[in-house]
Amino acid sequence: MNKNLLLLAISQIFSFTAAPVTVFLSGIIGSQISPLKSLSTLPMSISVVGIAIGAIIATKAMSLIGRKAGFIAASIGNFLASLLAAYSIMDQNFILFCFANFFIGVGMAFTHQYRFAAAESVEINKVPKAISIILLGGIVSAFLGPSMANYGKDIVTDQLYVGSYLSLAILTIIPAILFLFYENTSKLESNIKSSGRSFLELISQPRFLQALIASAFGYAIMTLLMTATPLSMHVMEKMSLSKTGLVIQFHVVAMFLPSLITGNLIKKFGHSNIMYAGVFLYSITVVASFFDQTFFNYLFSLVFLGFGWNFLFISGTSLLALTYKEEEKFKAQGLNDFIVFSVHALGSLSAGILIVLTSWKIMNLICIPLMILIVATTLRAELLSKK
Repeated sequence: MNKNLLLLAISQIFSFTAAPVTVFLSGIIGSQISPLKSLSTLPMSISVVGIAIGAIIATKAMSLIGRKAGFIAASIGNFLASLLAAYSIMDQNFILFCFANFFIGVGMAFTHQYRFAAAESVEINKVPKAISIILLGGIVSAFLGPSMANYGKDIVTDQLYVGSYLSLAILTIIPAILFLFYENTSKLESNIKSSGRSFLELISQPRFLQALIASAFGYAIMTLLMTATPLSMHVMEKMSLSKTGLVIQFHVVAMFLPSLITGNLIKKFGHSNIMYAGVFLYSITVVASFFDQTFFNYLFSLVFLGFGWNFLFISGTSLLALTYKEEEKFKAQGLNDFIVFSVHALGSLSAGILIVLTSWKIMNLICIPLMILIVATTLRAELLSKK
């Protein structure tokens, strides 16, 4: 654990609070201030679009000004976006609230770059463990963010939830202070003579494609089912909000808790085997959908969904770090994150429609072709690497 990795791990705890707070509050606030109830979840969807677009902005910005300046600027940006969200709630301005969520999403794209910065701060054989350490902070964020938002919601009298975003502003500005002590370890784009291979050349590598598919479709499956869970449980199966919330909380813990061992497992068994394991864990979730939809069934399913995502996302990210040269890392990382979070956005936007038009069981079955694609891409990369 060197200084940079420690700063990234601590900053992750505070920066990543923006994600669970957005999931926790944006739909509720949207339903209160939007002109149409059907637009209630638009702020949440726009924040995911912000992450996808922000992936390109984040990698380009840091290739020009460095990780340190980029992370500090993003922290300040998240602080200002949170203040804008607070003002929009006070002003009952739905459009402004959507803009604030978009910029919070862009800031989250910079936070997702922490894992690449962590990979650069350690020796190549320690990359999976470094990424695991960063993601482990997500457990603390998942409880810290919503708790602060809940306790702070009444800070401003007669303006419910304004205080929640003021609390988020305080949390997200902390990394700006921490990163003052961060040391840039990679070259800027202006100091690199060659821009490296083209996007097509990068993605045509079997290992690059394997890493990209595992991360992107692993994320898509998780997002699709996680986003549909509250609707399936609370609206369709008439389960209480407290039970629904408990399932989501356990799911979030399951997403990040395996990070304690995932890095070591990748080092021992290899990236491909951990990807196969991630798909197997997803298959348990799919099989569970064929049984009666009870509280414990949802709990069981969402826990294994979280485990599977962790295996696929960490193995995909750490494998990606082995597929590009120093001079093309920002290009490769930007391409990867743009595709990963665009697919993530598509999963988020389509979940509500699919669960209404189909059923929980059908939605699980829809995930099977995506799981097969992950396995097929991994098998292809394995076979080609042996030639």
